[in-house]
This record gives sequence, structure tokens and C-alpha cells, in this order.
Amino acid sequence: MPWVQGFETDHTKRVITPGEAIDSAINALLDSQLHTACNDFRVLAGWRNELYPIVGTGRDIKLERAGSALFGIVTFGVHLTAYTRKENSLHIWVPTRARSKQTYGGMLDNTVAGGISAGEEPFESVVREAAEEASLPEKLVRKSAKACGTVSYFHIRDRRAGGETGLLQPEVQYVYDLELGSEVAPKPCDDEVENFQLWNVELVQQALARGEFKPNCAVVLLDFFVRHGVLTPENEKDYVEIISRMHRKLPFPTSNL
Repeated sequence: MPWVQGFETDHTKRVITPGEAIDSAINALLDSQLHTACNDFRVLAGWRNELYPIVGTGRDIKLERAGSALFGIVTFGVHLTAYTRKENSLHIWVPTRARSKQTYGGMLDNTVAGGISAGEEPFESVVREAAEEASLPEKLVRKSAKACGTVSYFHIRDRRAGGETGLLQPEVQYVYDLELGSEVAPKPCDDEVENFQLWNVELVQQALARGEFKPNCAVVLLDFFVRHGVLTPENEKDYVEIISRMHRKLPFPTSNL
């Protein structure tokens, strides 16, 4: 029986291995099946025409972003917190998501945030998102944005995420800080953000307590508070537990190594 297209055979060694063409065959199959399933899963109504990598396969396998939650693959994103020092205290630039967005419309967000597309490096992603969402100049971001590690967690989708609820989605977010001078203010550039407000730490904490931030953005802000000495062992009894939960060891590959 002949092997399907994409496999390579070595008749001398009697070895069959996936060839380069197998990647394209798998990607085409995934795309076809997801398009076929669009009427069966509400989450696919948010089709983005954006591909996410399936990490850990060792191959160039990609999946439409809207379908990632159906497969439970690890997804990756970038989140940048822009802040300034005003009257000797931290102030954070907080955007409000457009109410028309299919996911978490009207909720508060990190200054810049977005998914990392297949083939894109994290820093290039944050540079692109900063321009698209906050009108921040590329030169400024490349010079001053600081990589501050990652946060990782298991997200359980609820009605605010759009589509089916209860889907389990493991995520890793690359975290960046960007200190801005008083002369620089983020401004909406696309239709994803309604406005930006400059809040002191107390206002941000109050909004967090009321559940006004998109859930994973709240995690990023907690990480920011830890790194900047706002959240400490002295003022938070669950300090160690919080840090542990923000850096969950995911039971799936997070790289192709």
C-alpha cells in the first residue's frame, strides 16, 4: 500500500520518515477541518486569519488562532506595561478595550498586548503591537522596552471570551516594561482600544479588586507589582502562592527543542 503524500521512504534502509511536505499537508488538513467546523463551534466565529504555532512538534505546524482553544495547545503572547514616574510614584497607562471586540469587550487591559503569530519573535511582536494599539514609535520601543520574563497559567474560558465556555487554554505571556517620560502618551491607533488613562497604583489596585481587568492582564499587573516592590511579603500574606501561580509549570512543551 503506498504511503500518503508527505512521507519519504528509504527502501535500502527500510525506513519511512515524514518529509518536508508533511508540514504543508498537516497545515492544509487543519485549516480545512476548522473551516468545516465553523458552524459547529461558536468560538470559530472569531476567525482571525492569524496562525499560531503548535509548539513541541519539532515541525512547522500552524493552527488558526480562533481554533487554538479547541485543541488546548499552548499559546504565546506579549504584554507590555508602560508607566511613568509622577510625583515620586508609579503611574500606569491603562487602556480600555473597545466594547465591539469579540473577546472581553469593554474591559481594562495592559498598555500593549497581543498574540505571537507563527514565525514571529516575541520582541518583534511587542514592537508591532505597540505601534498598532498605542501609537508608540518603533524607535522608542526598541530602545527602551525591557524584557522582564514570562508568566504562565491555565486559562478557563468564560462567556466574556466569546464562544464555548469551559475550554482549557494553557498560555505563556512574554512580559515587558516600558518607562515613558511625561512627554509621551499612548494613543489609540486601531479600533481595538477606546482610550488610555494614566492611573496611580491605588486606582489600578482598586480596579483589579473589582474584576475590571481582562483576567490574564491582571496576572501581568501582579507580576509588575512584585517586580517593582508594590506587592511584598510584608503586605500580602499569600505572596509566595501568588508568585507560584503566575509561573505555572505547564504539562506541555513550550519550545521545539
